[in-house]
Order: sequence, then structure tokens, then C-alpha cells
Amino acid sequence: MAAPMPPGAPRQRPPSLANYNPNLQQNPNALSDNFQNLNINRPVVMPNSTPRAAPFSQTPAFPSATPSPSMSHQGPPPPNVVPRSMGTQQPALSPDVALRPAVPPAGQSFPFGGRPPSGSLPSSMGGGGPVGVPPSGVPRAGTIPSSGILGGPFAPPPGARPFASSLSSSSGMNVPPSSAQGGWTSNGPLSHAASGAAPAGPRFPMQSSAMQMQTPPLGPPSMVTSARSPPQSSSMQFPLASAGTSSSTVPPVQPAMPLSGPPQGVPPFSRAPPFSAAPPQGVPRPQGSPFGPQTWESRQVGLSPPIPGSFQPPKMFGMPPPLPTQSMTTIPPATGQSGGPVAASSKIDPQQIPRPIPSSLVVMYDTRDGNQSSTPPQATSDYIVRDTGNCSPRYMRCTISQIPCTNDLLATSGMQLALLVQPLALHHPSEEAIQVVDFGESGPVRCSRCKAYINPFVRFIDHGRRFICNLCGFTDETPPDYHCNLGPDGRRRDADERPELCLGTVEFVATKEYMVRDPMPAVYFFLIDVSLNAIQTGATAAACSAISQVISDLPESPRTLVGIATFDSTIHFYNLKRALQQPLMLIVPDIEDVYTPLESDIIVPLSECRQHLEILLESIPSMFLNNRTAESAFGAAVKASFLAMKSTGGKLLVFQSVLPSVGVGALSAREAEGRSNVSAGEKEAHKLLQPADKTLKAMAIEFAEYQVCVDVFLTTQTYVDIASISVIPRTTGGQVYYYYPFSALADPAKLYNDLRWNITRPQGFEAVMRVRCSQGIQVQDYYGNFCKRIPTDIDLPAIDCNKAIMVTLKHDDKLQDGSECAFQCALLYTTVYGQRRIRVTTLSLPCTSNLSNLYRSADLDTQFTCFMKQAANEIPSTPLVTVREQMMNLCVNALVSYRKFCATVSSSGQLILPEALKLLPLYTLALIKSTGLSSDGRIDDRSFWITHVSSVYIPLAVPFVYPRMVAIHDLDSQGEGGSPIPPFLPLSSEHISDEGIYLLENGEDALIYIGSSVDSNILHQLLGINSVQEIPTQFVLQQFNNPLSKRLNEVINEIRSQRCSYLRLKLCKKGDQSGMLFFSYLVEDKIPTGQSYVEFLINIHRQIQVKMS
Repeated sequence: MAAPMPPGAPRQRPPSLANYNPNLQQNPNALSDNFQNLNINRPVVMPNSTPRAAPFSQTPAFPSATPSPSMSHQGPPPPNVVPRSMGTQQPALSPDVALRPAVPPAGQSFPFGGRPPSGSLPSSMGGGGPVGVPPSGVPRAGTIPSSGILGGPFAPPPGARPFASSLSSSSGMNVPPSSAQGGWTSNGPLSHAASGAAPAGPRFPMQSSAMQMQTPPLGPPSMVTSARSPPQSSSMQFPLASAGTSSSTVPPVQPAMPLSGPPQGVPPFSRAPPFSAAPPQGVPRPQGSPFGPQTWESRQVGLSPPIPGSFQPPKMFGMPPPLPTQSMTTIPPATGQSGGPVAASSKIDPQQIPRPIPSSLVVMYDTRDGNQSSTPPQATSDYIVRDTGNCSPRYMRCTISQIPCTNDLLATSGMQLALLVQPLALHHPSEEAIQVVDFGESGPVRCSRCKAYINPFVRFIDHGRRFICNLCGFTDETPPDYHCNLGPDGRRRDADERPELCLGTVEFVATKEYMVRDPMPAVYFFLIDVSLNAIQTGATAAACSAISQVISDLPESPRTLVGIATFDSTIHFYNLKRALQQPLMLIVPDIEDVYTPLESDIIVPLSECRQHLEILLESIPSMFLNNRTAESAFGAAVKASFLAMKSTGGKLLVFQSVLPSVGVGALSAREAEGRSNVSAGEKEAHKLLQPADKTLKAMAIEFAEYQVCVDVFLTTQTYVDIASISVIPRTTGGQVYYYYPFSALADPAKLYNDLRWNITRPQGFEAVMRVRCSQGIQVQDYYGNFCKRIPTDIDLPAIDCNKAIMVTLKHDDKLQDGSECAFQCALLYTTVYGQRRIRVTTLSLPCTSNLSNLYRSADLDTQFTCFMKQAANEIPSTPLVTVREQMMNLCVNALVSYRKFCATVSSSGQLILPEALKLLPLYTLALIKSTGLSSDGRIDDRSFWITHVSSVYIPLAVPFVYPRMVAIHDLDSQGEGGSPIPPFLPLSSEHISDEGIYLLENGEDALIYIGSSVDSNILHQLLGINSVQEIPTQFVLQQFNNPLSKRLNEVINEIRSQRCSYLRLKLCKKGDQSGMLFFSYLVEDKIPTGQSYVEFLINIHRQIQVKMS
């Protein structure tokens, strides 16, 4: 008899087909064809679907909005997922089904959000370009679950919280079912190998008359004042030593080789970026992927080894692995015999201090190898995951990949124990789609004590008749219709045929017990500022144009509802009922006790009001062109819109341009007060980063109870008190978009792309999330954008693929060395197509009592992201000096224990860093110098930093404070065939030349610095100007007919696609404010208020020596 195999160890699977290589098909539409991994929430088969041409081939005109071309609409989503057969053994999964092809079978539409091609989607989705034109292939957003409380009864508060369920549940993301027969379904269509790929359509749609068609304008809506109705209810030479015994000298850091590119004749990228601006006529659109270049043929692929034995540290931007004997970085003495600092130049070589090293390697990562957890690759590297029991690190990461057995050991290490959970994260296009499992009316199998969901680490006993929960250890009876005999290895014979027993991430179809009402429809309500400032700056016209262009991207379902309102010092609703000849304006003048003027017809089905909505959006800028009302009733308008949405819930998208000055939640210009009251000193400065009062917070909590998510687009040129306004989106699971100073020339393209990605990205509604842990560990707290009313669950009126939640953990008992500790995140949510789902993500990690193992398994990016989120949480309530000291101490505490207990043989004059955390000092320095922790920045800039960091996910956290910088003046000499992005440069002015042009990006903004002595020919080719003196203050990137300009556009487009953000471009030059902004990001330089990188390392070393003594 074979030896028993512990639960979670994957059985030998039948061989599966190799992952689809997008570059093997010579298809010019590969970009749009392979973008379907973003289309998570679209039904597999949509009747009457037709291809959609790219409607925008040039920058939309302002102030008038161009209506979208007419198109046929798809029908309702398909029926529920085929139920699983519960009583019989399932056949092995077909390898074809597990793979997600780049295109669906002929005649089948994209499963979740893309518009299916009759040929194939036009590849008009380039990631950037000269002008801000909307792409046509961005995936459709997902939906969120109706709320239910995860695990344990809970009585809803008085006053009807419509979604609080008393049933124990957890949440998962909603994906439309496939029509495949059997007990499980795949989010992706069947492999196209059998059915043939859809024929390719034209790569770039022609500008036909249909593209330019506009609805004939009808007069502006008639104005009716509604009668009141009742309210609605440097571089140091650093040998790397192994455990303090042997060392080797690390050569100087060499520029990384550019990432390899596709073979000649193959499109450079395989997936459409979510943000695009159309290139000029006749110029092909560059293509990109949010996960980096998909040029698989020319890349090296390496396997990631498992945890046991020798440890291979994770990589930062593909950091090369050390030699087998290397486990730490040793930096020679930087202090004199007396402990005082020695001149840095005599001891430190700035070329060899630790820095991120880019790499072109694509790591193939198995989440478990045999019965052991594998150390995940670095979050900022390029990797492809195969789920073999543990969840993908894209969905859940731990700061340490081995769990300390005791709290004392954790405290000794100086590191933090926390999870970063991103339950709806985008997966790589070469990865398998998440499987959807339907248990029928009985619902998913759960532990009767802790309510954990069935997972690969549950152990079945007594011939399969009972199972032991891997979280609480309770023994349950196996449901009769779920019983299966055990094999000789101790595992169920059908374990590899059931996704929930062999995969770390699955999605269950929720039954009625997880609902307190029918799943909510997809509701989108647009609220537009039409005050004097918004009209004059072009913000109103830009908002109307963006909305009119994304209407065609809303979920095509009979349940999709829309509404619109405008506001200045009063609120204007619009009756969009189809029976009316034109929209009817209804004015609400009372901004202290607001109400909605109609019970219905304010929010109507999209299919019934599309024409009225397009006419209205085109008319609004001209209707209010002569408006002289400067006041803004933001709070009252948001409250009134909520009352209209209260019965359904949904997304409220607000476009705001000025400080709210009248009505409910009115604010004052606190920034000016802070400047005038300098005598108060630094001690009180942080209070300007707190909400002005509790009014907006109380409103936000009520919004969350009724599943209304608020996103705010701040198109402003003045102070708007983001600290107060952001309370609403942060509490309701929303987001703040910040365009300061708003430019009517440069920002409409970004506004459009941001709005489109907001609507089309994978997302869900009315969600509830809970994280459960094994005995001995418990959840301490949650951090992110959500509403929390009970200790165990967080409520998310909306959640999307870009939102991350930090979950801090603590010990409540001792763990056994050699055992495993499990974590399970359950997300209950509703898709945009009204399907209730539970996404369950499970991670099981080994426990250790060895301090060295903790440092070997430390996850740098996750640790540092936790630093950032803790700083963002502390800044509004703590003086900046104290927060900086806290961040410094977090860094020093993690390093001093390593030096004291794991590197005792080394000389005390050496600064020794654990290999996995050798970049922690650099990132900590960048954090201390960042906008959020700077005392001389604008209050709104710092408030936005706090808001952004609170929900940022790991791959974007590090670049936000430690940006990437590349030289772009010599792009044509860097060779072809590699990644469009040139090698990264250290963030030091030593690498800036007056003859060069440099691009620096942090995931939100991109700065182009132009040296004072740049060759005028290069300047003309890249930017279309002849001298530095001609640099414009407002800039729109264009593509000129020369190789250098084309390469620059490729670089920008690739970065935009990797970041899932359009990026604002700003030109900077030496000697003015823009140049100072650029150099403020060079964190390795010494500044009046901060140390250089070399000085910071010396300071770190000194503090370590002090603590050791």
C-alpha cells in the first residue's frame, strides 16, 4: 500500500496542453483577442451579439460630447451554472477545459465583458497614444455580491440594512457561468483548438460615416421646479556572506538586458491595455499588457524552487538569485573606529549599494511542490502561476512565507505578520481561469463550527464519511451526496476532479440562504458639477464627453439601470422616461433637507433611455454655459442621489471641481487657515488631514448600509479638502481620482480612460468579506476601503480587481513546529449580471521555530506595502516626525534581529542585510521622502496620497514611492526585439545628464525631464519642439513619423498597460517648478530635509550598533 499522502498534496494529474502562446498566431488582432482575461463578468453566450467597431479615432471634441454610434445590444445572461452531480465520482477534467484560450470558439461571444467579434475585435486598444481617444476593447466590469454576513448570526440594525444576512457565509467574486456540461464550469470558453479561432477582422476600423454620426440635437430639457414631496424613506562593496561563514564579492550592478521581444512580424503585445488613446490616422496602435510584455517566444523561463532545503529569495523586478551559499548582503564598514561616520566617498561605491535589478525572466510558479508550500515570486516580477493547492499570490500574500510558532519569535524578528488580500485580482493571460462550482440547493460544504469552506487541506477520515477542518480541527460528517471513498494515499479518489479539493481559489454559486433579497441590478448614477468653475475650466464638458463614450461599455443586460443629475447651489434631476420627447429637468432647491422629486423615472433601464441620455449629455455643457453660480452643494447632491438609489444600491460616480461650500456637508478652506496659523507648528498640522466634521462620515455609513458605492473624480484647480471628501469613497468601497491642476487640453483623455476602466474592470457589488485563520492565529484588524460594523466581517458596497485589503494577524496560542497554518478569505458578492457568488481563497503555510527561516521567507514587497498602509493610517492622527520615526524603527527592528541572531560571526563594522530584505532601507528612505510624509506639500496632495495608499495593491505600492526612471533620448540605439521599456536607472541625479531626456513614472503620473543641452533634433523628433524654451506647460503626447517618436509611444503605452492607468504626462525642465518636482522623486539624493541613500545606510548601521550594544 502506498504511504498516506497528506491533504493538499496534489495527485498526479493527466497531462494538460501547454499554455496557449499568444505570439504563435500571426494575428494582428492578438491584442484585443487576448484581453479576455479581464472580461470576468460577461456571460459566456450573449444572443444577438455583434462586433463593435472602435468608435473613437481621434480626440473627442470639447465642450460638446460626441454620442456613441448605435449598436445592437446583447440579451440577458444565460441560465445558472450547470449543477454538479453530487453522488458519483467525477471524471477527470479535460485538459482542454482548464485552459483559457485567447479567443472563444467560433460563434461564441466573450464570456464576461468584451464585445465578441464577428471576425475578431479590432485591435484599436493601444495603451496610449497621441490623443485621448477611448479604446473599444476594454473588458467589462464584474459585479459584486449582495451582502451577507460571513459566518455566525447577526441581526441587522434597526432601520433596515437591506443586505445584512443572518446566515454564515463568505464571499467570492462573480463570474458568469459557462454552458459546459458537468459539475463544474470554467470562466473561460472551451479551448479554441477544437473549434478554430475566429477569423480576424480589420486591425484598425475605418472612419466610416457611422463613426461620425451624431444624434440631431433637440433643445435643452425643459426646466420644471418640482413641488416639495415628503422625503424618501554609495555603493558600498558588499560581499554576500552565507550565514556568516563564507562570503563572495558581488560585482557592480550591470544594466539589465532589455526584455526580449516578439519575433519579427508578430505584434509586440498579446493583450489590450485597459487604457488607450487612439494614435493618429495611419499609425498602428501600440499594444501592451498589465502584466508586462507577452513576448513569450524570446524569453527565458525558469521554475521557482520549493521552500525546503536551500532558499532562493524572491526577486525585485526579476532580481537574479544569489549563489546557493549566499543568504545575506554584507556592506563594509561605513563608520570609523569611534563609531563616527567616515566620508562616504572614501568607503562607499554608489554603483554597488543594493538597488532593484530588472530582469526579462518569466517565472513559472507552482503554488505547492509535492506537499510543501512554495515561496512566491516577487510581486513586481513577471510570473505565471499554476494553482496546485495554494491560492495564487496575486489573490493573497503573507508578509512571511513561514509562520512563526510563537508571538515571542515574531517579536524577536522585528517583522510584521499580515496578509495582503486582493480577491478579484487580474490573473495572467496564460493562467487558468478560476473554476465555478455549483453544489445545487444544498450549497457548498462547510465546517459546522467555524464555517470555513471545503478546501484542499481538509482531511477526510473513516473511509470518507467524515472530514477534519484544517482551520479549527473540528470533525464533521460528510454530506451523503458528497461522499467518496479514499484511495491508498489517504485522499479522496475524486480529489483531482473536484476543483474545491485541489485548487487554492474557487468560486461557489451562492444559494438563497446567502441572500436577504434578490441580487441587485447593475446601477450607475452620474452626478456632474456644473458650477461656474467647472464650466469655465472645461471640467463639465470633459465629464459629459467621457460619460457619453462609456455608455456603450455598461453591462448589456435588461437589469442595467442608469440615472444622471447635475448640481451647483441646487440639484437638477432628469426624467429619462422613454415616453417623453426629451429629458425633463426637475430642480431640487432645498439643499439642507434634500429629497428626490420622483419615486421613479430618475433611474431607468439603459435600454430604454440610451437616446435621451446621449442627447442630454451633449446638451449639458451648453445649457449651463452662462451659469454664474460659483457655490457647490456637493454633500446635498450626493445625499439626494443616494435617496434615488436607496432601493437598489449601485455605483454613484461624482464629478466635482470646487470646494463644497453650501448645503449639507459644506466645507471651508482649511488649507488657507493652516498656512495663516503657522504658529501652531507641526504639532497640529496633521489635523488638516482629518475630516472637517462627522457629517460626511455619517452619510457614508448610511450609503454603505444600502450598498451604494461612491467614486469621486476631482477635476479641480483649487483646494477641495480631499481629507473630508474622501471619507465617502473610502467607507463605501470607492475610489478618489485626482486631476490637479485640471487641464482641458491634457486631462480629458485620462478622465475618459479612468472612467472606462472603473466601469469595465472586473468588479462586484454588495459584497461581504471575512478572513479565517487556523487555531493559534487570529485576525487583528482590517485596513482598506470598506465599512465595518461587526468585528469579523467587512462590508464592501463595491469591490474591484484593483482593491487590496490588509489584514493584520496576531498569535493567540503556540503553533506546532513543522505543522501548517491555513488562511481562508471568503468574498460573497454579486456580479454585474446579478449572479450571487462566493470566491474562496485558501493559503496554507508551514510553521517554523527557526528565526533564520523567517528571514529567508520574508516577502519584501508585502512587508513594505504594510509599512505604507500603516503610515497612511497614522498620518492623520500623528505628527509627521513621529510617523517618520515609526517607519525608521520598523526597518531597523527587522534588520537588527537578523544582525544579532543570524549573522553573529561577521564583524561589527559591517552592515549586514538579509538577502530577502536588502532593499528595505532604500524603500524606507523613499517612503520617508514621499508626498505623504513630507511636511512641505499641499494638504490635498498629501490627503490624496493617504487615500490612494489605503487601497493600493502590492505591484503598484513600491513604484508609488520608488518610481521607475529610464532614458528616452537614445531609444533608437537600444536595439529591437526587447521590451519597449529601456533599462531602469537609479533614482539619483548622478545619472541625469544635461544632454539627456528622461521619463519617470510612479503608476499615477509620468514626468518627462528635458536637459538644458539636449540636441534640438532629438527634441524635435520626440516632442515636436525645437528648443527647451518652447516646452509647453500643458502637454499631449503625439506620434510623429520617425522611429524615435514611435519608440517613445511604445514605451508610454507599455507602462500604461502594466499600471492599468493612463498616466498623466508632464514636461519638466531645469530651473523651474517642474524641474524641482522631477528631482524631488530622486530619493537617493540628499535634500535639505532628508539624507542621501548612502547617509541613510550609515544611519541604519549606527542604529543597529546602538541597539546591539
